[in-house]
Amino acid sequence: MKLNTIKRAGKSHFVNMGPVRLRQPFPTQHIQMVDPFVLLHHYGPYEISETNNPFDLGPHPHRGFEPVTFLVQGEQLHRDSLGNESIVKAGDVQWTTAGRGIIHAEGPTKDFVEKGGTLEGIQLWLNLPADKKMMQPNYQHVAKDEFNTVVSEDGKVEATIIAGELHNSFGKILTQTRVNAFMIDAKVGGEFKIPYSNTHQSLLYLLNGKVIVNTVEALEINKNQFMEFQQDGEGIHIKAEANSKLLFLSGEAINEPVATYGPYVMNSQTELLEAMRDYQMGKMGFLPVS
Repeated sequence: MKLNTIKRAGKSHFVNMGPVRLRQPFPTQHIQMVDPFVLLHHYGPYEISETNNPFDLGPHPHRGFEPVTFLVQGEQLHRDSLGNESIVKAGDVQWTTAGRGIIHAEGPTKDFVEKGGTLEGIQLWLNLPADKKMMQPNYQHVAKDEFNTVVSEDGKVEATIIAGELHNSFGKILTQTRVNAFMIDAKVGGEFKIPYSNTHQSLLYLLNGKVIVNTVEALEINKNQFMEFQQDGEGIHIKAEANSKLLFLSGEAINEPVATYGPYVMNSQTELLEAMRDYQMGKMGFLPVS
């Protein structure tokens, strides 16, 4: 397998989003997006208690893309204007297709806040093409144990297939575009090859640990935590230098203009104004504060 060369490696700096402090590998000054992926946030780990709950996001709208949550630790409650209400636990994934508009809220469950614990997750914004931006909204919640997994030959690496395909095993999430999303747990010394189409843009994000990528460069917390790859090969190779957790993402670029403002991802400023107007007029539904 010819390996994709590394396009760039970078840090995942902390940013403040209101009262929430989290890591944001992109967008940054240097990386606007990795088409079709618009934004990646790594929140936590936060020690949640009745006196400390920084990640309680009340009702807010989205339009034009798919906000995805990969919950790593803890427990969250999801509510939305479609009438969905579900408890998302560690290892679960919630995949929202905002389409023409949805209002949702998420935060630690009341039970989790009362008993206390660690909350950590990834929030991903996946773009939708112009012809799907105004589709009917949808919500998918898949529990950890429902996902297919692939284990490396040495038995030290396990990849959870959330979306897409890996070694003839498939994800449980129904996607609107061609994407792969794998959560990878690697033990020290474990090696793993990730093959995928060279029509995909791709990236690797390290949540914790240390891995050598393509035998030439290391991903390590507080050094290079994020890598983007060229489209010149058939996949990548990782080797764990410590127990590690990584998120691999790849997808076919949409190659359309992108206009963003707050919780909306559209193709033009006019469409952003329409989104704000439609939300104010109640066209995205209603979700009461709990």
